[in-house]
Amino acid sequence: MGLGELFDRRAAARPDHPGLTSDGVTTDLAELSRRSTAVGRALVAHGLRPGDRVALLAHNSAAYVDLLLGAGRAGVALVTVNWRLAAAEVAPILADAGASLVVVDAATAHLVDDSLPVVDLDRGWEDWLAVASGTEQLPGARPEDPAVLIYTSGTTGLPKGVVLSHASVAHAGRLMAEVYDCGPDDTMLVALPLFHVGGLAHLLGPLLQGGHVVLTRAARPAETVELLARHRVTHAFFVPSVIATLLEVPGIAELDLSAFRTLAYGAAPITAGLVAATTAVLGCGLLHAYGLTEAGGTVTALRAPAGDAPGLQALLDGSVGAAVPWAEIRAVDPATGRPVDTGETGELWVRSDAVMTRYWGKPEETARTLTADGWLRTGDVGHLDAAGRVVVRDRLKDMIISGGENVFPAEVDAVLARHPAVAEVAVIGVPDERWGETVKAVVALRPDVEVTAAELIAFTRQHLAHYKCPTSVDVVPALPRNAAGKVRKVALRRPYLVDSSR
Repeated sequence: MGLGELFDRRAAARPDHPGLTSDGVTTDLAELSRRSTAVGRALVAHGLRPGDRVALLAHNSAAYVDLLLGAGRAGVALVTVNWRLAAAEVAPILADAGASLVVVDAATAHLVDDSLPVVDLDRGWEDWLAVASGTEQLPGARPEDPAVLIYTSGTTGLPKGVVLSHASVAHAGRLMAEVYDCGPDDTMLVALPLFHVGGLAHLLGPLLQGGHVVLTRAARPAETVELLARHRVTHAFFVPSVIATLLEVPGIAELDLSAFRTLAYGAAPITAGLVAATTAVLGCGLLHAYGLTEAGGTVTALRAPAGDAPGLQALLDGSVGAAVPWAEIRAVDPATGRPVDTGETGELWVRSDAVMTRYWGKPEETARTLTADGWLRTGDVGHLDAAGRVVVRDRLKDMIISGGENVFPAEVDAVLARHPAVAEVAVIGVPDERWGETVKAVVALRPDVEVTAAELIAFTRQHLAHYKCPTSVDVVPALPRNAAGKVRKVALRRPYLVDSSR
């Protein structure tokens, strides 16, 4: 049974319940079921067959949801493509996935050439759907069939297609609802792009419960705050930088946000000031989530209900919480695969039914990432404490070994980011004849501020062991980032690999 059929069960139980609000229009569960079935029939009518892939390169919309729930009815897998990519980045993804059809919207149509069939959600979508007679047989999908291919952001090379089955995506949705305590009478606001695993899980969590989702194209502060109040939203996820902009919306303190119970965040740490401001203004609890695409979404969670002072303090103590329900996590020696002792640093491994089945067309990469007994090697370094809470230190591939000592760049990043002159920072390891590797900081400064490399190095020595501190600092206008907003550390390291004098 695929996602569409699982959703139909909920729709049949409460057909008139609001299912999706998008662009000011609210659709009940029964209509969502009907529309997604029509999408499945149209895919069959246009000649797509079980096992084919359809690329979806579009912004959040009701039609996007119809495709997510409808593609599996035709046995088709969706390739959710990041619309922030350039055309030159989109083309190899479409080729690697072997897409038979590309679905775009008016804002993304220019990213695709005419070598593949294209349908535009804003121009001709209804005509495309109308080709179906309504009598097409829908082959459906098995739980183990691919539901979505999500391409990783590729900070270290070409993106890889993460294959998530119908079973894994459905499990990720159930897990999301459990972690949030989000039931069928709750409302989730989803501003995350649906091409990301996080957006997908936050959408499906409520829908597969028979709940209500308010979907937006982006987290525009004033609009988002108004939606929270108007639809009595109970749950939402935002990154900390967005939370800060929401709190600055004029009049937010006067709005009725009494229904809002849980605000989740991730992708970046949160400050004590932002925790205090959020709880004071919004009156909600907070939830810190850690996850990754290959794991199907959330791996650990740390929850602090409204008014729970010790819980709110725990959000600032460096932990990302314990494993979510129905999941296992452990820290292992990456060389041997054996678990390390409590409190000892190792590579974090995860096992759950939400984990990917494979990388698309990359069996060697899959074998390096998934163990025979189902553990996912996350590539993140961290440790578990006595209570099973996880502290993530850094990416394994980013760890610097200087004179035999391990240095985690994220730890140095966090210190330099506190310097008033630093706008953004990335710490990397560069070759060194004496130490093997040494620590280098690449920083962008705030406007109209000056600081010397020596001053920044001295600042780190006030807070870190000397072997962790940068031996050199380069100042750049801005850090290079990919379309997902992640710093491209490969690009930062490249000049130093060929010119060690820098």
